[in-house]
Amino acid sequence: MASLNKVFLIGNLTRDPTLRKLPSGDPVAGFRLAVNRRFRDRNGQDREETLFIDVSVFGPRAEVVSRYLRAGSPLFVEGRLRLEEWTDKAGGRQSRISVVAENFEFLGGRGAEERRRFEDAAPEGEGDAVEPTSAEPPADEPPTGRANREAGRRDAEDLPF
Repeated sequence: MASLNKVFLIGNLTRDPTLRKLPSGDPVAGFRLAVNRRFRDRNGQDREETLFIDVSVFGPRAEVVSRYLRAGSPLFVEGRLRLEEWTDKAGGRQSRISVVAENFEFLGGRGAEERRRFEDAAPEGEGDAVEPTSAEPPADEPPTGRANREAGRRDAEDLPF
């Protein structure tokens, strides 16, 4: 039987990302994403609910996330769900669902001109989240997903929501 584990989220970081190193030396960044849903209830009242979702990013993308994102930053995340299980101090089994980001796209920011300048400086054929190179822009300019477009994948601004 076929299965699929894929999520797409757009939200804002609730706090600055934390960057750590795994025992293997690989970087991992963690952050919480607030995702809002607006809807009208049965009584016709406008309502809003907010979900707070833990997200992890591994490898070079973790360093990019920790460098460019701060609390309040808008972000598009494409990833997969992961079940985390552990035993608490009282000996009880605990679990939670989190997201492992496989791709992401910075949203908002300083405008299209800065994004184009960084895209032009990005090396050809790099991954979705471009790691800064020697031709890197100032630290306050985020990378974008030119490689997404060149590979035929869609950027967040191309999505219908």
